[in-house]
Amino acid sequence: MTTNTRAQQTINTDRLMASLEELGAIGAYHDEDADVMGVRRLALSPEDAEGRRLVRKWFEEAGLTASTDAIGNTYADRMGLDPDLSPVMSGSHIDSVPTGGKFDGALGVLGALEVIRTLNDHDITTRRPLTIAFFTDEEGCRFGTDMLGSAVATGRIPLEQAYALTDADGKSVKDELAAIGFLGDEPVGQRRPAAFIECHVEQGPSLIHEGFDLGAVTGVQGISWRKLTITGASAHAGATPMSFRKDPGLAAAKINCRIHEMCASGEYGPDMRATMGVITPEPGMINVIPGRVTATVDLRNPDDDAMRRAEADLDAYQQEIAEQLQVTIDSQQTARTPAVAFDEAVIAAVEAAARVQGLKCRRILAGAGHDAQEWSTVCKTAMIFTPGLHDGISHNPRELSTPKHCADAVNTLLSMILALSDEAGNA
Repeated sequence: MTTNTRAQQTINTDRLMASLEELGAIGAYHDEDADVMGVRRLALSPEDAEGRRLVRKWFEEAGLTASTDAIGNTYADRMGLDPDLSPVMSGSHIDSVPTGGKFDGALGVLGALEVIRTLNDHDITTRRPLTIAFFTDEEGCRFGTDMLGSAVATGRIPLEQAYALTDADGKSVKDELAAIGFLGDEPVGQRRPAAFIECHVEQGPSLIHEGFDLGAVTGVQGISWRKLTITGASAHAGATPMSFRKDPGLAAAKINCRIHEMCASGEYGPDMRATMGVITPEPGMINVIPGRVTATVDLRNPDDDAMRRAEADLDAYQQEIAEQLQVTIDSQQTARTPAVAFDEAVIAAVEAAARVQGLKCRRILAGAGHDAQEWSTVCKTAMIFTPGLHDGISHNPRELSTPKHCADAVNTLLSMILALSDEAGNA
């Protein structure tokens, strides 16, 4: 694969950054701890609906034909010179975590839109059709399953199973899609692009600390999410001797320590990561031993065999702790995705496009989950990472990428889309 000479055209950086700012104002809030403006645009919330409507309007203003499928993914199509060829697709998500920033997901969607706007500016029609998209609930923090929309679109999660997922208030995905007006009529599973390329902030410190302008993403590590419901016996904190307690809070603390020890041991590979992101005691009073604790465990590993061993060993430890502390532990798997390797030819083309622009680029494995990993099961796929300031912090209001870094990444995306769209064949 070679990069297209027309990619010497460059995007309008000011227009891209203005779009990021305008979308970032939807769901904006002041984070007192960081003393900056963050973004709270949870999936299928009123804020998400407002953001979706704005981006869809921009799609249509760019001359694209927009449609929404049954899981709320929204696609925007641009005709190519050969309409019989499968399209090249690019996109990401616009939902956020509760304490997010302006770039996570949004850069991939609005970067793809800026590519289309640039092609329009220069009256360029690609050989293949182009599709840009945003996908439903990539973050997974509301309904408990990440990459939900792209997973349904590519067939990993059945539609009815996705519809039945509920949030903490018992509201279902299907009902919330209908409530915000994005329960679309396009059937899921029809989209089969020739290639998918996603632009994203790195969400880590490697690129910025090592002085790289760009990352050519080689794949995504495996992810395992589970929800633990630990049940003991609620009792008075002062009147109940320690030997009489059945304390689920202690069980959660021991499991949290254990997953960190597993990472430090090196037994499961050098790159295993583990997080207990939620620990919720009930009734949650200072002078009451909790009767129940709900907790989550997030395991990540680029080695699938090591991940399976870690999961099995954690299960065994949980059983041991349950017996020792006289509690019950119900472990529910809420999401699991294997490690994914992206297409070597597309990765190499990202590196070549970076060289043409004089950018310093390195190969990098994605630590977070992305929509691209779902599309890798149906077409050749890769990602472009742009560095983030503040040690690459993300899922945080301090998330920040400079206009130059964003422009470098989106200009590379432009080059990649032109190269991929000029490829012959029916794939």
